[in-house]
Amino acid sequence: MTLARALEPLVDLIFPPRCPLCGAGLSSHGGLCAGCWSELAIPGEPCCAACSRPFGEGVPEGAVCAPCLGDPPRHDGIAAATLYNPASRKLVLALKHSNRLSHARFMARLIGAKLPFVDETWLIVPVPLHRWRIWRRGYNQAAELAREIARSTGGVLAVDMLERRKPTPSLGGLGKAARKRVLSGAIAVRTSRKPLLKAAQVLLVDDVLTSGATSDACVSRLKRAGARKVVIACFARVLNEALDDVRGDGV
Repeated sequence: MTLARALEPLVDLIFPPRCPLCGAGLSSHGGLCAGCWSELAIPGEPCCAACSRPFGEGVPEGAVCAPCLGDPPRHDGIAAATLYNPASRKLVLALKHSNRLSHARFMARLIGAKLPFVDETWLIVPVPLHRWRIWRRGYNQAAELAREIARSTGGVLAVDMLERRKPTPSLGGLGKAARKRVLSGAIAVRTSRKPLLKAAQVLLVDDVLTSGATSDACVSRLKRAGARKVVIACFARVLNEALDDVRGDGV
């Protein structure tokens, strides 16, 4: 028996397990109550063969969504644990701004359910934050998720593979061309880490995938530096148009 397992009863006595969303009592740490599980929107099949965007019923296997047909992605797939809705938003904000680092293991476990193909041959790389933002927040939430995913999959954690060389404002409300200008020169592969990327399979980890502009910039830099394959993994993906096709369903 591990020390952590042996101390669980004492930890539960001092810090009774609570649902991180509603505060209801739980039998153990590291999960949600049944009601809150049902509030999460878990994307499934059928979905786009290129980016896993959920489709409605009746779409044949292997179909590709209109956005991917119009602008083929640089990445090699997206593994999203949930779609962004009020429940996932609350978890993301608690991890990102309220120092709830204990949420990272639970959130990474949900991401891991979408990653059966990841093993010890993969590099696990978080989307970087600028150093000023890390100094203010104290941590990079993407790196915390990447750390937990590496631990559970056996992948090689490369937390400093990418660096954000300049601070960037929020990309919300910007068009594609404007987002590209803002991110120009902002993200780079750290020179000392480039040898690891030769023909590598990379899992790029973030908490939320919105427009995809930042992840696209990361994928582009990783592939230019030699990565053979880059899959994006996130806890929540913003696809408002798909929420009606996805039933809230805990896993």
